[in-house]
Amino acid sequence: MPKQVDHEGRRRQIAEAVCLLADERGLEGVTLRDVAERAQVSMGAVQRCFRTKEEMLTFTLGHVGERVTERVGARLRSSPAQSAGTALGHAATEVALLRPEHRTEARVWLAFVAQAAVSETLAATLRANYAALQDLFSRLIAEASGRRHASAGPPPDAELAARTLLALTDGLTAHVLIGHLTPSQAHGVLHDHLERMIGPDR
Repeated sequence: MPKQVDHEGRRRQIAEAVCLLADERGLEGVTLRDVAERAQVSMGAVQRCFRTKEEMLTFTLGHVGERVTERVGARLRSSPAQSAGTALGHAATEVALLRPEHRTEARVWLAFVAQAAVSETLAATLRANYAALQDLFSRLIAEASGRRHASAGPPPDAELAARTLLALTDGLTAHVLIGHLTPSQAHGVLHDHLERMIGPDR
């Protein structure tokens, strides 16, 4: 009886190999042959999962985005009684990839951002990832600032604030990665921004 292959699992296995190679040498150094070797599968297996290198990279980018989104969701679910402001701080910290164990993921993410500047397919995937995160930030900001500003004038524009926060988290990822900021300094920047936006009682 022929061996059953978990197609989706194989695709994720290959995506992990792409991430390892991208971390070592950037996306320009990722070849199908090297991916097959790193994933410990045949070239044919890679080609059965992905028709082109761009299709493989697009899937990998979505895979990385899913991991970040899943961590954000897990962080929010782990403490359901937390305030919206605290939840927002946790979510923003996860998205910024500031922890040492996320350094590899940060390098891979920025490699994809750079490649997306010349690949509309990757850019479309990135826009979808960013849109989902922006919607989450917007919802948490509206909830947190609504309570905070109930007796202190109208709350800030949640959508604009979410766009600003998302851009800040991306910038902090890059600044920590190149050594311009330490993770501690980046956390300080993020904390200060959130306090200015929704107040200290998060």
